[in-house]
Amino acid sequence: MSFGTITEELQKELKSNMAQIRFLLMKSPAIAFTTMNEIATKVGKKHNMSLLLNFPQRGKIEDYESYGTQDISLIIDMTRKVFPIKREIIKSKAKEIFGDIKVEDAYMYEGKEGVKVFLESGRIDILPHSLHVWCKFDSKVTKFCDWLLINCYQLNPGVSGARSEVSS
Repeated sequence: MSFGTITEELQKELKSNMAQIRFLLMKSPAIAFTTMNEIATKVGKKHNMSLLLNFPQRGKIEDYESYGTQDISLIIDMTRKVFPIKREIIKSKAKEIFGDIKVEDAYMYEGKEGVKVFLESGRIDILPHSLHVWCKFDSKVTKFCDWLLINCYQLNPGVSGARSEVSS
């Protein structure tokens, strides 16, 4: 499985439900938000992970064209506290793909670790158990997230095998 495949599937599902989502947005943005995340949950379940849509800025939920193209979280394995590879490798790969950007260690407490990648358009939070993409997906973001799924989360392309707390 790849980040690109997962996000394309999510975008397709959201588009096919757009009439219902837009109707619900007029009635109640909270209900529309819940409905969109139910769709994301179904897509995530196919890949044995939790997939969440986020709308970090006020009014962002009305930007229909952006659904599934930015601001998502992939919860992959809630039992993980450390990466299977060194953080320096993750930081190096981020700089290789994105160029001269700020990359730093994050969430370093209670035996946990993480990495934050700061981009002009937002940031990517990489934790051993989850990936949070707080920017629009372009080819570089997708390439980096594909690399993360294979190397940090040990998910082979074409194979679903993540372990997360996905409820039915």
